[in-house]
Amino acid sequence: MSAIEQTVLSSITREIAALPGQVGFYYKNLATGHTAGYRAEEAFLAASVIKFPLYLHVLTLAHLGNLSMSDKLTTLEEDKVPSCGALTLFSGEVTCDIATLCRLMIAISDNTATNRLIRHLGIEEINRGFAEMGLTKTVLRRKLFDTAASAQGIQNTICPREMGDLLESLYRGTFLSPALSQEAINTLLLQQIGHKLDGKLCERYPIAHKTGEDDGLTNDVGIIFAPTPFILCFAGNHTDVYRFEDLMRRSAYDIAEAL
Repeated sequence: MSAIEQTVLSSITREIAALPGQVGFYYKNLATGHTAGYRAEEAFLAASVIKFPLYLHVLTLAHLGNLSMSDKLTTLEEDKVPSCGALTLFSGEVTCDIATLCRLMIAISDNTATNRLIRHLGIEEINRGFAEMGLTKTVLRRKLFDTAASAQGIQNTICPREMGDLLESLYRGTFLSPALSQEAINTLLLQQIGHKLDGKLCERYPIAHKTGEDDGLTNDVGIIFAPTPFILCFAGNHTDVYRFEDLMRRSAYDIAEAL
């Protein structure tokens, strides 16, 4: 690891350690294999980052022939939940294929599209798929906006290191096949929420990523396709969101400049 790369990463670690709450990050230089992190092996509240491994599970099922991305699913009024997304804007029932639901889930973090996929696949089946991907701390325990389950402390979780490993498998072309790995990257490149990892880079480099946010919670995990590409995964629970997101922006920029 170069001296400047080490200096930048040490500075990030010091800053993140000073933040309130549970905060962590995972970094990997995809050219050299060098890694760094802070609390990178812990489980964090997932928010919408859970949609990333869910999407990969859907691709896996399609690859195995257990579903087709062209299969049509109908979203009912009772499936619709607040916040991010487009499906809540449609009147009545909405029918679209699984591929469209996945793009909505990733590109604009559509919660209703996500819940429709969860209802179709089943939480137990999804977690079986997560386990087969090698995930142990990344777990789907409830649908999004299930306030009753949330009030009981039932929460979805992700792990920065596990998200980084999945992202690396896409970059290396080893997730199912090179073609499907690239398809997943192309979908992650559609991400429209761009104020964290890409906030200071200002579209200088493509970033394939998935964000997540809630009260006191902010996450972003992705591949930054700088001249020396790297993975950066941030997760923060019960923290100062403004300060943490500022650190995310500066970190992605500073690492890209250092490599």
